[in-house]
Amino acid sequence: MKKIEVISSFLQFDSLNEIPEQDQLLMHKAIEVRKNAYAPYSKFRVGAALLLDDGTVVVGSNQENSAYPSGLCAERTAIFYANAVHPDKKILKMAITASSDTKVTNSPIPPCGACRQSIFEYEVKQDLPIQMYFMGAEGTVCFSESLTNILPFPFDKDVL
Repeated sequence: MKKIEVISSFLQFDSLNEIPEQDQLLMHKAIEVRKNAYAPYSKFRVGAALLLDDGTVVVGSNQENSAYPSGLCAERTAIFYANAVHPDKKILKMAITASSDTKVTNSPIPPCGACRQSIFEYEVKQDLPIQMYFMGAEGTVCFSESLTNILPFPFDKDVL
């Protein structure tokens, strides 16, 4: 038997104003699209904005459904749309923000497990890490150089 240690490293900023200006603009796109979330059940709104390698920004918000598994998270909405409309472009960065209609969200909120797996799939597809910023509605912002930093043992096509 051997012990495996996994170490993840993030940058944490005290506020959105501390991240680079171009990345602030990307996060502001995510904040804006978060308002378009359809979240009548959870009251939890998420916005995602992707920066593609040609400078295009693609956005997505979570879309719920009364049959819960039929809804879709903001991150996957944005990624799937980016691939459908810009299949040959690479995703360089992703900004994610989440808020609640019922309580304050002031700590960083990372992607859920299903979104982490989907983002990983696109990192593999494009053979390039996707940098990620994530935050609540306000407060601190976390930065990760790659999805694999927050999903150290991903399910990979090599096992199929």
